[in-house]
Amino acid sequence: MTSTASALLAPNPTQIDSIKSYLDGVSDDLLALLPSAEQLSSDGRRGIIARYSAVLEGNFIYWMTGAYIAAKSEEARAIIMENLHEEVRDSHPEMLRRFEIAANALPAEADVQAVYPNLSKVRLFIGKLSPAPIVTMMAFFEGFIQRFMPYLEELAEKQGSTEREYTQVHGVCDITHSQELFHALESEMALSPDSREPADYLYEGVHLLRALIETMFVEQSCAAA
Repeated sequence: MTSTASALLAPNPTQIDSIKSYLDGVSDDLLALLPSAEQLSSDGRRGIIARYSAVLEGNFIYWMTGAYIAAKSEEARAIIMENLHEEVRDSHPEMLRRFEIAANALPAEADVQAVYPNLSKVRLFIGKLSPAPIVTMMAFFEGFIQRFMPYLEELAEKQGSTEREYTQVHGVCDITHSQELFHALESEMALSPDSREPADYLYEGVHLLRALIETMFVEQSCAAA
């Protein structure tokens, strides 16, 4: 993974595959950190759902909107707009709110404060409006969320919830979203075929988002029974 991250990236299919491989590795690392739902206390499970909700409910559409504003290629903008259209049309924030209410996991002040420092860093990163790094971050996030949904659903079920619309929808649609965002990334990088973007620039948002995701669940492992 280190050699991939230190390489210079160019807009060609081989490099896009390398980017996908690197991002899959980041997701693998995060998923390996998940505490067992069986071993977590009820408070621990509630905390993970609440922190996830504190991050996603009011921020995902903002992140994706930033990607749309930053994008330069027509193909990327069309792909991102379709994602935004779906988020708004189907009211995904409302879907998530129903999910957290059913799990008795509405974010409390402590949950919001726990994620705030790293969430602020991601927000400020989006504000830079750097096309390829933002699209890379969103492609990573869509792929990670799809893999995270079964775990989130298990946490909610153990909290007595039967509300599955949010997890079922995102366990399916985010596969396509991630694939399409890689097409968007390829289009963005193809606009400057002679440029070479260092990986620490391209993956800046990914690394910030990884740190934010960790605050959703890593601290909760201490609440395991």
